[in-house]
Amino acid sequence: MTSDDFRAAAHTAADLAADHLAGLAAGQVWQPMDDAARRTLLDAPLPAAGRPLDELLAAVGRDVLPYPMGNGHPRFFGWVNSAPAPAGVLATLAAAAMNPSSAGGDHADVHLERAVVRWIAELVGFPHPAGGGLLTSGTSMATIVCLAAARNRAARDAGWDVREDGLAGMPPLVGYVTGETHSCVRKAAELLGLGSKHLRVVATGPDGRLDPAGLRTAIARDRAAGLLPFLVVASAGTVGTGAVDAFDPIADLCAEERLWLHVDGAYGAFGVLDPEIAHRYAGLARADSLALDPHKWLGVPVDCGCALVRDPAELRAAFSLVPSYLRDEAAGELGWFSEYGTEQTRPFRALKVWATIAHRGRDGLAADIARTTALARRLGELVTADPDLELLAEVQTSIVAFRLRPADPTGPADEAALDALNRELPAAVQRRGRAFLTGARLDGREILRACLLNPATTEEDLAVLLAEVKAAGREHSG
Repeated sequence: MTSDDFRAAAHTAADLAADHLAGLAAGQVWQPMDDAARRTLLDAPLPAAGRPLDELLAAVGRDVLPYPMGNGHPRFFGWVNSAPAPAGVLATLAAAAMNPSSAGGDHADVHLERAVVRWIAELVGFPHPAGGGLLTSGTSMATIVCLAAARNRAARDAGWDVREDGLAGMPPLVGYVTGETHSCVRKAAELLGLGSKHLRVVATGPDGRLDPAGLRTAIARDRAAGLLPFLVVASAGTVGTGAVDAFDPIADLCAEERLWLHVDGAYGAFGVLDPEIAHRYAGLARADSLALDPHKWLGVPVDCGCALVRDPAELRAAFSLVPSYLRDEAAGELGWFSEYGTEQTRPFRALKVWATIAHRGRDGLAADIARTTALARRLGELVTADPDLELLAEVQTSIVAFRLRPADPTGPADEAALDALNRELPAAVQRRGRAFLTGARLDGREILRACLLNPATTEEDLAVLLAEVKAAGREHSG
């Protein structure tokens, strides 16, 4: 391939991407793939001979781009998935062209990652000593990284060397979560050998936030039973409702009990940039670790999470292993990123983070986030004002938890019928193609949840969403 061949193909790829992004708002949010389109991808034969780039790009435009997940559309309110920031899209191409392993060494990606990790910490107000963080595939991996450091510190305090001896024979380490804690915490506990049965579910108050009094009681009970409490996981925005825990009283208790405070800020930590809700995040900086996702509220293209820690030495103690074939005498005091996590070969994630943040700047990002939280509050008002809808939780960040509760007496009346109706609604709304939301369970009830991350969303889009929920409800009842 000549450079001219690549240049021509790159121009075509750029046009495909630009046309795709430009056409999103006018199209359906999501549509199921027809059988023929699905089989085209599933049954594609392994090619014996190569194909020209123009043919490959034509196939992308024909067989892939017409069938998106939908998260680029301004009426996509499902899960916690953002539209891609244009600057991040462009930077992804440049990063792939360089294709380094960002494990360590003296090249641009390594130094840029240290810079953008510092930027992320500054955005959310988390203390950031040099070496106190790294980019990961997402918060699921960042959680494993942070909880491994917490586990090793607790074992060391108890006189054990987990890296050499494992956990066998050691009194069980116990962590504390709530019923709304993200499932990645349980996965991390299982993977790290802690066992999910040693994650205690602490009650929450009516506001959905962890109850410090209940936490204190649970810790005392476990200590009396000879167990080793070591971890509390608080949330800077639960996935179900966007609730933000009260960090200061939790941090006080963790300091008193010598427990590691980890904050799951995957979705919500960047909400601190909105002056209207910044007060909810008081005490966040007191955590021992924070996991968050630039690929959520900031719109950095997937994949990109971040692990931040107060004490870099704890990360390095948990992961550092430098075989002779990876020695780098010029690595300096901080060493390589691969000493702070599980990945040895690491992709160049930093460039798309740098581009996304640098393009919008702190003020631009704050404005985008403030817009989505304001729209979420407005959606909460629209739900409250509608006799056929019921708001199920205070709107604390940019997630709105509600359900359809038809006022018409011919509609579902009992809780079981309401649950059945609202369980079916997300898929029904998605199939209609004009809006996309997802469901969950909250306090034993089926809910609809709309997550607003796209600053291009308008109040008109909110009205469409609610109209689609009610129309899908009528179809279901009919």
